[in-house]
Formats: sequence, structure tokens, C-alpha cells
Amino acid sequence: MSKYSGEEVLVVPRALLDEIGAFEGIQTAGLDAAVARLLDPANHFFMDRAAAENDPSHKQLIPYCIFRCGDRILHYTRGKSGGESRLHAKISVGVGGHVNPVDTGGGRTGSDAYHAAVTREIEEELDLPEEHEHRIIALLNDESNPVGQVHLGIVHVVDLKSDAVNSREDALTDLGFTPLAELNGALFERLETWSQFCIRHLSEAGPSRASTLPERENKSGIRKD
Repeated sequence: MSKYSGEEVLVVPRALLDEIGAFEGIQTAGLDAAVARLLDPANHFFMDRAAAENDPSHKQLIPYCIFRCGDRILHYTRGKSGGESRLHAKISVGVGGHVNPVDTGGGRTGSDAYHAAVTREIEEELDLPEEHEHRIIALLNDESNPVGQVHLGIVHVVDLKSDAVNSREDALTDLGFTPLAELNGALFERLETWSQFCIRHLSEAGPSRASTLPERENKSGIRKD
């Protein structure tokens, strides 16, 4: 029996990524148009996760949310209770997960369903101290390993005024905030690949550019594109 127990996840055909413009690592050019195409209901559908995890002809869409308090970034170690065994014991700065059929409740489709998934994943995994805003800052793709070959990340940044954040899941262990410079330095090799891409991008972008990117969503009412 599959460990995914019949879970269905949102996917796009790899051919769509090729049409948008295949890339490796972080992509910010043409971001609005690319996200609009990915979240267009005509371009995605739900697929059995057990099949999707071994099918690089499709990409599972994954919101990957980075939480920042000043110059410090939230990170955690992926525990064994997490769903993706290939990432256990790695340090991650991304919170999020798959988009599932439950996110289409109330007739939501496309962008609405995706943003509902973002809110659900954050509320399932973290206890946050305050209202917060989300901004989509990039797409993320990594073809260097089997995990990356079947996933496509949509990177969000969430700026917090307080670091009083707690984990709601056993899979998120050793939760804490560390300066960006340290994550890009001594801890860099311990980061999972997606987190390495994001930390390097935030470091190169600098605090002013990274904090002034256009807002694309807010807390749970999440603004629609």
C-alpha cells in the first residue's frame, strides 16, 4: 500500500514549464505571467501523488514560504515524521506543501484554490504571533535530484515583526531564526537544495530589494492576481 494513502496533488505538465521557459534555480523574470499560467485551471489538474512522485513529465506545484524577522530567517530540521523521506535531517527555510482537492472547497479554482492551500499549510505547520502578509517573489526549479525533478516551487516571503513562532508539526524540529549571512555561510551546506537556492537569492538581492518586491497576497484573505 502506498505511504501516500490515495492523496491527490496539483500538477502541471512539464511541457507547460518548457513553454513558459525552462530554468534551473530561481526565476524572477516574467514572474506574474508565469504564475498566472501555472494557476490557470486550464493548465493544471490533480494527480495521484504516488504516481506523481515518480513521473518527471509532470511537476507538482509547491508553495514554499520563507519567514523573515528583520535580517533573520526562520529555519527548521526536517524530522522523520515528514512526508518526504528524501529530505529528512536537512535544514529547511521553506514552509509549505502540496495543493490538494480540499483546497477547492466552496467552488474555489485556480489562484483561489492555490492561495487557500498556502493558508492551510501555514496554519497546519506554524503558530504565528501576528497578522502577516505574503509576497510571491520567485519560481524555483531544481533538476539535479529526484525530488526536484518532480516539483516546482512558488517562493513566498512573509515578513514578521516578532520571532515568537512555534511549530505545530513534529516534522518541523529545532525551529529557530538565524541571520541570513550565517545561513549563507557556515550553515549553507546543511540546507536542503531548495533552501540553498533561496538563501543565495535573498543574499544576492540584498535587504532593500527583497523587501520592496510587489505584494501579491495577504494573510488569509489572500489577494487574488
